[in-house]
Amino acid sequence: MVYGLVLRPWHQRRGATNAEVRAALPGDDLIAAKSQITHALTINAPPEKVCPWLMQIGQDRGGFYSHTRLANLIGCEKPKVEHLVPHWKPRTVGETLWFGTPKHFRGQAYMVAAVVEPQGACMVSAPDWKKIQAGGHGEGGSWGFVLQPVDATHSRLIARARGGTPPNLWARVVGATFWDPAHFLLERKMLGTIKRLAEQQG
Repeated sequence: MVYGLVLRPWHQRRGATNAEVRAALPGDDLIAAKSQITHALTINAPPEKVCPWLMQIGQDRGGFYSHTRLANLIGCEKPKVEHLVPHWKPRTVGETLWFGTPKHFRGQAYMVAAVVEPQGACMVSAPDWKKIQAGGHGEGGSWGFVLQPVDATHSRLIARARGGTPPNLWARVVGATFWDPAHFLLERKMLGTIKRLAEQQG
């Protein structure tokens, strides 16, 4: 009861203001969502200094700036790149964003970049790309990042994950008690690392 009433609502919106939690962000209309997680933090750097780090996210690029060793224990084979690579261009709509290598997890560890706005530092990925491309709503989930300027030298990085309806009660319980807290721990590490790297770059 304590977890369901106190801890889970807290970590589902850690760092986000009431306005950010309620705000409609790019990509919110990609799926028919039944759940939503919004995390945010302030970075002492303008959006154009943070955006390149977001565009390097992916198993095929810089990794996920999180607990890399832990992820690699289950075969994700994620790299750990904490410097900007000039020849990695911004992601493009329709591009595959890998979470693990294609040879693991039956080749299903990926999402597709469905919304990309490099100038606004927005990238939203979802797995049901064909359905979304046809004008429908995805049935899986979406995960994206939006940068909003605060002033000339600060920005807010907002991360939002949205999910569809779990197929059964067991999936709902596992999602609430395992995947949600796991997502929180991994994403908080990720956002914190992006903040550190962007601020160090100056």
